[in-house]
Amino acid sequence: QVQLVESGGGLVQAGGSLRLSCAASGLTGSRYAMSWFRQAPGKERVFVAGISWDEIIRTYANSVKGRFTISRDNAKNTVYLQMNSLEPEDTAVYNCAADRTEAGVNTRAGAYDYWGQGTQVTVSS
Repeated sequence: QVQLVESGGGLVQAGGSLRLSCAASGLTGSRYAMSWFRQAPGKERVFVAGISWDEIIRTYANSVKGRFTISRDNAKNTVYLQMNSLEPEDTAVYNCAADRTEAGVNTRAGAYDYWGQGTQVTVSS
């Protein structure tokens, strides 16, 4: 019933910006934390940023603090990730995920109930 579709990825030079979007369906009437994870080739999937269902809590990985901003529009069932000052180390497939929870943000991938297919972000030097 729940489907997440990411968009906005692409190729950008170091120092540039991208905005990722995740359009979700089937979340009406439920409380979901929404987060972004990323996975580079040969590496584990790691938490990037998350936002609670009521937008009160925002959590960021230390590697992206001050550069990335997560936001959501529950009326549009969409979550965004604004990425500024991109670095080659940010190159990865970015997935959005939804966690059915009452409050807070979980940074562990295993806690999430629904996942999108991902969008590729490539940062050149």
